Amino acid sequence: MSLTSILSADDIQNAIKDCEAPDTFCYKKFFKLCGLSSKTPKEVKDVFQILDEDNSGYIEHSELKFFLQRFIPSARTLTDAETKSFISAADDDSDGKIGVEGWYLVSHTKISMWAEMILLVGLSLSWWK
Repeated sequence: MSLTSILSADDIQNAIKDCEAPDTFCYKKFFKLCGLSSKTPKEVKDVFQILDEDNSGYIEHSELKFFLQRFIPSARTLTDAETKSFISAADDDSDGKIGVEGWYLVSHTKISMWAEMILLVGLSLSWWK
């Protein structure tokens, strides 16, 4: 099974493109753009199992750092800050790794309308700098 058997290749490409620059990764926005946030619990679990390279039942820091590259091999790695933030959001028992339950919860967390507007305004202003 591959990620593109669950998610659209175009949606994956758009999600990766959205966070090309270091420290721009937002898991909520990424999951929305790639389509994972609208998938069934089984499909979310299937994606989790693909990303769990060592089949431990968890996604650890070392696997998460290369998260984007699992979707597209030429993508960048997550920064340490992005990786820590992602783990913190999804680690439901504070063991430093992400289980399938935490994975499902973060993949289906909605971005508030205000947060989405702030992201969009921030992205449109980023060219100004």
